[in-house]
Amino acid sequence: MRLYRVGLFTDVYFPNPNGVTTSVYLLLRELRRMGHEAWVLAPAHPEAPENEEGVVRVPSVVYPFYEGQQIALPSARYLPTEFEIVHTHTPLTLGVWGLRLARNKGLPHVSTFHTHYEKYAHYVPGLAFLDRYTGIIPRLAKAFYNRVEVVITPTEPVKRLAESYGIERPIRVIPTGIDNRLLEEAPLPSPSPWPEGKRRLITVGRLGKEKSFDVVLEAVAEMAKEAEVFLVHIGEGPELPHLQALAHRLGIADRVRFLGPVPYRKIGGYYRLAELFVFASETETQGLVIWEAQAMGVPVVAVGAEGTLEGVEDGKTGYLVPPKDAKALAEKALELLRDEEKRQRFSLQARAWAMERSAERIAEKIVAVYDEASEILRAEPKRLIFPFPRLPLAKEDD
Repeated sequence: MRLYRVGLFTDVYFPNPNGVTTSVYLLLRELRRMGHEAWVLAPAHPEAPENEEGVVRVPSVVYPFYEGQQIALPSARYLPTEFEIVHTHTPLTLGVWGLRLARNKGLPHVSTFHTHYEKYAHYVPGLAFLDRYTGIIPRLAKAFYNRVEVVITPTEPVKRLAESYGIERPIRVIPTGIDNRLLEEAPLPSPSPWPEGKRRLITVGRLGKEKSFDVVLEAVAEMAKEAEVFLVHIGEGPELPHLQALAHRLGIADRVRFLGPVPYRKIGGYYRLAELFVFASETETQGLVIWEAQAMGVPVVAVGAEGTLEGVEDGKTGYLVPPKDAKALAEKALELLRDEEKRQRFSLQARAWAMERSAERIAEKIVAVYDEASEILRAEPKRLIFPFPRLPLAKEDD
């Protein structure tokens, strides 16, 4: 196996917990364990730890429209080594920096297409409106990803999305790995966030509009008519006040606890205490939290959309229901809560299914993509690259 000096360029990283962050963190750890010299280049953040092995923090400024997000200001002086592989994870400032570095230095460039970018356009003022009339998001994505040697997507639906954008580079489907050992070794929370005698529901994710946690609350309100359920949410985000108010209006404020963020090294303990994971997001490219829950033996009841369709074996490790259908979500959750034998069977099947997706195995597959990208660059070093699209100019008055 060839060892590489790898630069992992990402505009989102700890202390902001999300699927991209977890993916990059686990890849960094596994690449280093395998003997590669891997580095994460991420925006500086006021709450980031002082000493992070393998992480270079690039000076940044606050992005005011997305809570906790920083915008990096790249400079070559922050490069920790002469990279042999550039692996970008976001097509923003650090992703574009990685792209330019790869083009200028003649380096193989691999990029992971993590998410459905149109679903996040509302975090950029005016972008959703502009995209509606110009299709600027797919055009920019096409221009970015067609400049790389190989694109990685976490699921087949995301691969099809990338192809619909007009991305013509080789696309390899490789899911994000799961840190089974870290999840298993996490301590159980003490005291438990669930009141004694309540059925223990859990959900995890950023409290943004695109995650549809209002549907989860509506489902809890339905379940509360027939069962003593209690929902714990882990995560933070701008929708928290709205969701707290909704819980009061639904009459379930005493059945929901918004716990806030939990360090990744501790989240496994919460999964292991839970009886059921409920999820309603329609924007997931793979739903990493769904995989983590199943790895800890927690059956999932979730909306069947986007990457979640590949994240749950319907009728075996959990259930999938139609989008925005809080009643169906509640009915399937109650079915498992009423039938303990079935819930235990689903639990065992969920654990077995998720355990096949270890971070170690996934890192090996990604290194094979690095080998492929290196060979592609050698074979076609002068590939024709089209310019990035420009916004339409307003016509001047006659």
